[in-house]
Amino acid sequence: MTARQTCTRCIMDTSDPDIVFDAAGICNHCHRYERVSRERLIPVAERRQHLEALVAEIRRSGQGRPYDCVIGVSGGVDSTYVAWLVKDLGLRPLAVHLDNGWNSELAVANIEKTLKVLGIDLYTHVIDWEEFRDLQVSFLKASTPDGEVPTDHAIFALLYRMAAKNGIRHVITGTNVATEAVLPEKWGYGYFDWRYVKDVHRRFGTQRLTTYPHFSLAGLFYYVFLRRIRMVSILNHIEYDKAQAMQLLQEKLGWVYYGGKHYESIYTRFFQAYVLPRKFDIDKRKAHCSTLICSGQMTREQALEAMQEPVFPERALLEDRDYSIKKLGLTNEQFEQIMAAPTQTFFDYRTSHGLFETAKKMVNAGRRSIG
Repeated sequence: MTARQTCTRCIMDTSDPDIVFDAAGICNHCHRYERVSRERLIPVAERRQHLEALVAEIRRSGQGRPYDCVIGVSGGVDSTYVAWLVKDLGLRPLAVHLDNGWNSELAVANIEKTLKVLGIDLYTHVIDWEEFRDLQVSFLKASTPDGEVPTDHAIFALLYRMAAKNGIRHVITGTNVATEAVLPEKWGYGYFDWRYVKDVHRRFGTQRLTTYPHFSLAGLFYYVFLRRIRMVSILNHIEYDKAQAMQLLQEKLGWVYYGGKHYESIYTRFFQAYVLPRKFDIDKRKAHCSTLICSGQMTREQALEAMQEPVFPERALLEDRDYSIKKLGLTNEQFEQIMAAPTQTFFDYRTSHGLFETAKKMVNAGRRSIG
């Protein structure tokens, strides 16, 4: 087996087949982090002014309505911190939660405690389990490493839908540069791409998706340009330190950590900790830790030490495996066939990738010209 090359700055390595290193051994993900930081992060000296202007804009747009923004809540650290932050800024959010059948007890408790303490109203959408199960199994059979697309696409569809329904123009999300900027495209593409979701389901699904929340490119155009709904990554407007955020949430809200990034979902924990390492040779902790290295929240030595720990305790991982394949309606044999099938990427399916790339370039060009 060929030895893996690892970035000299972060801990991303050649388990990402598209990784590229410069002469100093620094990878393209580190260089991309620097570029994205320049494009999306507000300079420190200007953050307060930008944040005050953003809050004023959100308040104006929500005048005369019960809510002035929509937030998604999952029980995880980023979305919980957003809930605390928007209330601290004096905004009036409507919290939206997608119940896809995989919530851990910790996630449910975190959501309940957070919204009760902060006094935030909650709308919960309970997804049709049979439809959603069919779509999740379709993505497992598709053999791509982005098996969380069915959940992520539905969440964004629901956020847009609830904003439009309530006449709200701002959806405030927990996505951010400081803790999420490093991620190979093939590890996590597709949550905005309905064409991709449809094609995977067309090939492997067995029933119609009649109630599954979704949006096409035309729907995205409607929400963004006609309803003028804006996705706001508010954590990019502040100095977001994950460890400090977790400590604050524990102290102020009684929030409890769940053991890994997005592990508030049982399926996410199973997919990231069991399926990805065994089938795709992917350990997402490399990307998560590398982002924290780039943002100065973790040293490379701390990250390498963290990687020596198991991705999740083996006994609990096997319990997740048994629970998940039973809940998905699979036999052990069917699941092992899925695990043994050749791996694919989103490039093996019909997507709108080219259109999204063109749109991204136009948006980034606009950012540069404004700057």
